[in-house]
Amino acid sequence: MRIDRFSLIKGAKKAKGSVVIIDVFRAFTTAAYVMANCAKFIIPVGSLEEAFEFKRQNPEWLLIGEREGKKVEGFDYGNSPWEVSEVDFTGRTVIQTTSAGTQGIVNATGADEIILGSFVTASAIIEHLCRTRPEIVSLVAMGDAGLRPNAEDELCASYIESSILGGITNFEEMKKRIRRAPSGAKFFDPAQPHFRVSDFNMALELDRFNFILKVEVDDGNWVVKRPT
Repeated sequence: MRIDRFSLIKGAKKAKGSVVIIDVFRAFTTAAYVMANCAKFIIPVGSLEEAFEFKRQNPEWLLIGEREGKKVEGFDYGNSPWEVSEVDFTGRTVIQTTSAGTQGIVNATGADEIILGSFVTASAIIEHLCRTRPEIVSLVAMGDAGLRPNAEDELCASYIESSILGGITNFEEMKKRIRRAPSGAKFFDPAQPHFRVSDFNMALELDRFNFILKVEVDDGNWVVKRPT
C-alpha cells in the first residue's frame, strides 16, 4: 500500500486510489454528527446554485453548510457540529456545501473510492484502509477554503498516515499545535462568534464515532453514506 499526501483543491484533482478528503474544521466533523443522528444520506455539492436547485426540486431536503465560515442565508443549518449534534435527522436527506470539504469531494475525479476524513472518525478510517489494503491511498488535507494549508487537516493526514504505518502519534501535542494555529485560535476569538469553542472541542474528540463516511452513487447522485 502506497500512501500519497496532497493538499487543497489542486491536490484533490491529483488524488488516486482510495482517497481520504480531510476537513476537520468543520465539514466532515459536522457530517459525522449528521449521519450519527440517522440521516438517510448527505448529498455533497460544490456550488450554492446546485445546492439551492436540489432544494427547489426536493423541498423536504435540508440545506447545511457555509461560505467564509458563516451559515448561508436560506440554509437550515450552518457548518457546525454543535448546531446539529442534538438534531434528529432520521430518514432525512441533507444537502451539504462548504468552502473546502465538499470542494475536495467534487474535484476528486480520479478516485476509486472517496472517504470523508476527520479526527472523530480517524480510527475507523485507519481500520478500513488496513483491512482493504488498496494499492494507493491518497490523503488530501483541504485546508482553508481549499486554497491555503492549515494545521488541523495536515495533522489529521499525518495521524492517519503514521497510524497505518505503525507509528505512535502524540495526539495531545497535535491538539496543542492546532489550538495555537490561526485556524484553531479563531474559535476562541470573540470577534468571530460564528466559530464556536464547542465546535473546536467536538472536532478534536478523537474517535468519537466508530464508522466511516464514504461517497457512493445513488440514483445518479454522489451521496455520503455509512457503509453497512
